[in-house]
Amino acid sequence: MIGDVMGDSGLEALENLLPNLIKKYSSDFVVVNGENAAAGFGLTEALLDRILAAGADVVTSGNHVWEKREFWTTLEHNARILRPANYPEGCSGQGLVKVEKDGVSWLVVNLQGREFMPPIDCPFKTFDRIWTQNKDPIILVDFHAESTKEKESLGYYLDGRASLVAGTHTHILTADERILPLGTGYITDLGMTGVIQSVIGMDTKVCIDRTKTQVMHRMICAQGQGAVHGIAAEIDQETKKTVSITRIHQTPLDCINASLTTPPA
Repeated sequence: MIGDVMGDSGLEALENLLPNLIKKYSSDFVVVNGENAAAGFGLTEALLDRILAAGADVVTSGNHVWEKREFWTTLEHNARILRPANYPEGCSGQGLVKVEKDGVSWLVVNLQGREFMPPIDCPFKTFDRIWTQNKDPIILVDFHAESTKEKESLGYYLDGRASLVAGTHTHILTADERILPLGTGYITDLGMTGVIQSVIGMDTKVCIDRTKTQVMHRMICAQGQGAVHGIAAEIDQETKKTVSITRIHQTPLDCINASLTTPPA
């Protein structure tokens, strides 16, 4: 599972690094959060196609998925892009998708938090409704939320039902990856796929000016070398419990160093 793709630099990093990460971890299934791919705000159909071509099986999102009105049609017609499932009835798109791949059944669920965010439907009750009809697949949850308390609370609430719960939205890769008591893998935030020398992927000067002056200067994505953040998890196909979970922080330099230090086969 890969953290929020931020603008052009993030998308280029994903395209350059994700295929090698898939090989490195022998990944059977890949989920990428893409809601910030369009210059930090939303998605376009062309950018979605690039994320899928890079190796994503399913693309999740969050509150910024609504930024590009023309993308709402894509939400309706492409099952591989999700919006949070707990948006009220009548919103475009879907919040979950079931995928059969290489004989394994996967269910990806996208949810959004409510603390310090718009007060949409309850993510806890939304998952309960989904769970009653989908107990068989391996369940991966992207919880797009601001509050660490809300994220950890949902993680424990889903423990033993979801196979993996990963937070997104804050763009900071947290160091709390773990397996919960009933076997659910958990991390508070996957971080972002974008420029590290930035403020959550945005231009540092703009962010400093906004914070100092409280004037809403226009946010622009940072330029520079991108990195891929996320996790690689091993899940037991029979029990659907997480066996291991590893943080990913991958830059182009990491790949070069690995090739220099790894002896030829």
